[in-house]
Amino acid sequence: MQTKAQAKFVRVSARKARLVTDLIKGKDLADAQQTLDYCEKGAAHIVSKVLNSAAANAENNHGLSIDSLYVLNAYVDEGPTLKRFRPRAMGRATRINKRTSHITVVLEEREPEKVKPRRFRRPMGKGALRKAAEKAAAAEEAEKEAAQAEEELTEAEELEGVSRDLEEPEELIEEETEEAEVEEAEAEVEAEEKVEEVEGEEEPAGGEPEDAAGESSDSKKPAEDAGTGEE
Repeated sequence: MQTKAQAKFVRVSARKARLVTDLIKGKDLADAQQTLDYCEKGAAHIVSKVLNSAAANAENNHGLSIDSLYVLNAYVDEGPTLKRFRPRAMGRATRINKRTSHITVVLEEREPEKVKPRRFRRPMGKGALRKAAEKAAAAEEAEKEAAQAEEELTEAEELEGVSRDLEEPEELIEEETEEAEVEEAEAEVEAEEKVEEVEGEEEPAGGEPEDAAGESSDSKKPAEDAGTGEE
């Protein structure tokens, strides 16, 4: 819903007032008030009063929220001109035009889904086009450098993965060689133990015939003694 306020027969020229109203078109109510507070133009305080009046009308007459209001339009129409005369040299008189204007401010409630209108942009000149082209070229170069850096990182990661894969078989080979050496050492120890056991078993077997021969010789001696006694 639109609400408006108008100030008529204001003793300010329309040209001077339009310089102020153009500053607040399309702005939110709070931004427009702040702009007028810091504006140094003489018509700024008059336009500010009209803006506050329009906000009061929207709040009190239509029950709208002040936070959702924005300046839909602000325009100035020319009013009647008061003609005055001033005496000049040589008995002449010059006319003085005391101009008046009608200031109108229109407010509307902004819908949350609506997008703010874009500001008009003047066409760019040759210098601006050159700068834009330079910026675009710099952005492209930066993108290319970033892409190259990413490719280098990926290649480095791949090389690291390959080196890791190569290192793992070497470690496995070393482990296998160590296990084989341990097994060989154990086999040698077992073989030595078996040889010692075999040697220990052979020693008593060779000593038994000697004892038997000794016993037979001993048994022969008493028999010989007995034969000598009988004789």
